[in-house]
Amino acid sequence: MRLLFVGCVWWSLSITAATEPISTSIAALTGFLARYQNLLCYFQECCRPEWISYHKTGLKHDLSTKLYGQHVAAQVVLKAVTGFMNNENPKKPLVLSLHGWTGTGKNFVSQLIAENIYQKGMTSNFVHLFTATAHFPHEAHVDKYKTQLQEWVRGNVSICPRSMFIFDEMDKMHPGLIDSIKPYLDFYDNLNGVSYRKAIFIFLSNAGGEKIVEVALDFWKDGREREEIQLKDLETALSLSVFNNKNSGFWHTSLIDKNLVDYFVPFLPLEYKHVIQCGLAEMVSKGHAPDKEVVEAMARDLNYFPKEERVFSMQGCKVIPARLDFYV
Repeated sequence: MRLLFVGCVWWSLSITAATEPISTSIAALTGFLARYQNLLCYFQECCRPEWISYHKTGLKHDLSTKLYGQHVAAQVVLKAVTGFMNNENPKKPLVLSLHGWTGTGKNFVSQLIAENIYQKGMTSNFVHLFTATAHFPHEAHVDKYKTQLQEWVRGNVSICPRSMFIFDEMDKMHPGLIDSIKPYLDFYDNLNGVSYRKAIFIFLSNAGGEKIVEVALDFWKDGREREEIQLKDLETALSLSVFNNKNSGFWHTSLIDKNLVDYFVPFLPLEYKHVIQCGLAEMVSKGHAPDKEVVEAMARDLNYFPKEERVFSMQGCKVIPARLDFYV
């Protein structure tokens, strides 16, 4: 009789063929390990449907009730994520590039996507956030960053094919760095035994924000409703603007040149009414009763453009959590 330690349990394994064939012992051990794995995944996160399961209704509700002033982004994100997650055999990973001025909701949308796929949301072991200034600060180390980034993506997708990678501050990333993961975003069944086709890559950038603002201003000057703006009014010009921006991590990147970005998602500049909505929601999140007079007092003190008409907010909703405390 031999004892084998598995997890927290000693498992007896007979090596005497006359009393218990080896094949029977292996089958029993395999069954035990499966039950042990099921028990383990009940208590801690695993790459299984119990922990990773897409909720279309939840994402649709969140985008329609928690995201303000971004009808184009909400439509594109819902369709893109739903189509991808409902496809059991996608041809490539889902690649979204979210663009717009700071405070318009890019990080927030990434969070909503994660919350409606992973039970633990942004704290999931399978959601990975990279920030250019924190993770890739030194231009002299770009070659080292490329190797590290490749290894990080490969290692995590090997552990869980349904991994999500979020790259923030793409406008501050060193040109050429993101091309190091280009093969993982392409149409390959697998690379060295690893398939990346079920992973999600989301890029966040302020680059292209000027082009988006330009379109929004043109619609406003022409007296057209904001809701008339469609993806086709922005996407092509946005991708070209980002591709040719020397101060962007997307400058002349093969990800754009080879059409590996599935959607360039524009985030429009927010208007005064959207700032009010953000402020009221923030009051509730802080445990206060929503008070429109308080929020309006805060919103009036923010900066808007054009200067005389004060149509679009320059800071969006990003400064509201800190600013609101002064007025409550």
